Amino acid sequence: MKNFLNKYILTLLVVIAASCDVTDLHPVNVLSESAAFATAANVELSVVGLYDAAQSGFYEGNETNDRGYIFGAAHIEQGDMRGEDFVLVNVFYDLTYRATYTPITANNVNYWSNGFRIINVANLVIEGVTGAIAAGTITAEAGNAYLGEARLIRAMTYHTLAINFSRPYADGNGSKPGIPIFTKGNNSAAAVDEVINTSRGTVADTYAFILDDLNFAEQNLPETRSGSMRVTRATKGAAIALKTRVYLHMGDWNNVITEGNKIVSPAAPFTSPIGGYALGASVETPWADNNSSESIFSMEMSSVDDLNTNSALARMIGSPSVGARGEYAISPIIWNQTFWHADDLRRTLLVKTNGIRYFTHKYRDYTTWTDFAPIIRYAEVLLNVAEAESRVLPLSPRALALMNAIRDRAKAGTMTSYTIGDFATGTDLTRAILQERRIELLGEGSRWPDITRLSQDPNFSVGGIPAKMNAADVNSLAVYSIGATPVKAIDAIPYNDYRYLWPIPQLEVLRNPTLKAEQNPGY
Repeated sequence: MKNFLNKYILTLLVVIAASCDVTDLHPVNVLSESAAFATAANVELSVVGLYDAAQSGFYEGNETNDRGYIFGAAHIEQGDMRGEDFVLVNVFYDLTYRATYTPITANNVNYWSNGFRIINVANLVIEGVTGAIAAGTITAEAGNAYLGEARLIRAMTYHTLAINFSRPYADGNGSKPGIPIFTKGNNSAAAVDEVINTSRGTVADTYAFILDDLNFAEQNLPETRSGSMRVTRATKGAAIALKTRVYLHMGDWNNVITEGNKIVSPAAPFTSPIGGYALGASVETPWADNNSSESIFSMEMSSVDDLNTNSALARMIGSPSVGARGEYAISPIIWNQTFWHADDLRRTLLVKTNGIRYFTHKYRDYTTWTDFAPIIRYAEVLLNVAEAESRVLPLSPRALALMNAIRDRAKAGTMTSYTIGDFATGTDLTRAILQERRIELLGEGSRWPDITRLSQDPNFSVGGIPAKMNAADVNSLAVYSIGATPVKAIDAIPYNDYRYLWPIPQLEVLRNPTLKAEQNPGY
């Protein structure tokens, strides 16, 4: 990682602010790394700085313009654009949408570089907190909670890198090349030189590392926090929720259920004994309130942030009719699906139109852009468990109940609850749960992660990068017609095509002989 780690060799920027909110991130004082962990107050602020690193990433060569890499917004926007359920209106995400990226194109290069920047900051925090515990600056209990935060953020960063730069776990049971694992913070050129030849290892190695971090986080993080920090700072429930996602990507259905049962009650109404998570009564609940009962973990956004370009979700992907840029719109590919009931309230309450296209209305602050960027919601956890239950026990009553808990709050008109009699086989029930994911998680960056984890599934694979629509073919609301066949002018790309994966950046492979030999094939 020599190029990117040299670029992000850093002393921690410690924010001396009136409060410890994650988004109070305008540095007015910079401390050396040793000073950053010299007092309990500075340790707290240094950990807050890690969230800033996760939220506020930049483009190579432009460190003054926050692009939201990775978790400020980019993981959502890139996840949407790699799938087919949105149509690109402008050119901002064209490289991702059409899979014309190369080892020098901005979106994938900066996903990688900012990913390892986050990992490096997490490692520096881990080392600093460990030293503060040893010095008696903070207690072991407090220090382990901080370590849990750092390891959770490191784990979710490794997971999103694996989703985009590695083949899925199901391809070869984790035997394909993974992501280079770093556990040492790099704060000098000499330190970088020590790890320059680190190999990618395997996908299984990457997932084992992720789960080790999340297991530690679960054991050491608090069950809840006060105010908005219950959502914007890592908690025990967030670690468990992310484990259900990771195990889902591994196809380890039993462990999805085991982890999910820690935060999902046995029967409806589904609630969590840890963190008090519960679905809201309305489909609008998580979008009308950043701190809702179903928000498990999100990246905080605030009017004091220097939000710009693709770091502000409402601005980027909302409807131009309410002042947004409307970079991409909901595609007729998903809108026209007959499995999405015509009377479903998510077709009305969670969308806005400019008279030509439909846009997501999940992110609603079109003026100051304070919508939190969701990492994981309780609705996803319920769907994770529902899918796993349906695969372990065909026609599982609990799987049906979990899906209905989410779907039923969208009922209107002639829409009714599903019953077991609606499904001839367990595969049919699993398919309905996967379809519900596409509806419920629309606009949250989940489509590509689902496409790739299901790529080897004989029943549910779409076969690679799916065919998509051109904006020119989505030129009136008449194109949005349930049951109509959309014109998919952008051809699908097979799974075995080199473009299925993002390339390791050129600057990386030029400076790292190990990664040059391990570049994704075709680049």
